[in-house]
Amino acid sequence: MRLDIGLIGATAIAGRAVVGPSSRYDDVRVRAVAASDPERAAAFAARHGIPKVHADYAALLADPGVNTVYVSLHNSAHRPWVERAARAGLHVIVEKPLCLGPAELAAIREAAAAGGARVVEAVPTAGHPWQGAVRAMVEDGRYGRLRSVRTDIRFGVPAAGSYRERPELGGGIFRDCASYWLQAVQATVGLGGMTGRGTGLFGGPYGSDRSFEARLDRQDGLEAVLHCEVGEVHQARHTFVFETAEVRLRNFLLPTRGALPLNLVVRRADGARQVRAFPPVAYYDSQLDRVRATLSDRRPDDGGALERAGARVELMASIYQDAVRASERQTR
Repeated sequence: MRLDIGLIGATAIAGRAVVGPSSRYDDVRVRAVAASDPERAAAFAARHGIPKVHADYAALLADPGVNTVYVSLHNSAHRPWVERAARAGLHVIVEKPLCLGPAELAAIREAAAAGGARVVEAVPTAGHPWQGAVRAMVEDGRYGRLRSVRTDIRFGVPAAGSYRERPELGGGIFRDCASYWLQAVQATVGLGGMTGRGTGLFGGPYGSDRSFEARLDRQDGLEAVLHCEVGEVHQARHTFVFETAEVRLRNFLLPTRGALPLNLVVRRADGARQVRAFPPVAYYDSQLDRVRATLSDRRPDDGGALERAGARVELMASIYQDAVRASERQTR
């Protein structure tokens, strides 16, 4: 299947995640763009050589030259435009998070089924070989039972007034980070049987969360914890604690900047240290390659992409609401 992509949103991430990587494939073309500001869409199209600019998102969905859309709007706008595109029979690539809760997820599932469309959440870190390597460690028990997973993420201060500061638009540090954490846990140990809770510091502009602690627990004692915050020094780290070793991955988001290597560092209880090095990868290139496979006949049985994203959305929403309720009780 050839991907003829229309961009819903003339955003910097659309340039990095779709426009740039698409130039490396013969079967992918960015055909059109629309934005809330038509002049911004026209400037984006001129800058990136996109042939068509639409006056609004609805016109783009009606373009017969588009069979796939990429949605990179603020988080609260994901559901309506994913739903409309899927119901129109267009495949959809949507920036993480897919949507903000179970009701929105149900609407997207219904639209995808009605339109015969596939919906893929864009989580660029998914599919990296390190995830399979850690899963193998869990499954073969070489370091004993996995006791815990900890993820630490620190992002820069959002631009004043941006949607990342607006809870009603789906902003806040947790919703910005949760997909990376949940996808990593899902790929390495699975999300089945997990229950979640959270605590947020909702002291940012407009009541946004600028620090958040989330936790997943499983009945066998496994725990997965995310600590995320806004700060000056970027951080992105996973730590897997086994009975006889600690496995750490630093800077796991750096390949969003280009083709960069990643290393798993294993420190065993006996003091031995081992480094598992992975070749350089550019996340957005590999993400588009996975999307091509998912949306093409080369992987006709991969209808689980939406279900895997849905499991992440449901846990994200549950944890966020738990933190909101806890914050409200404290302020009464």
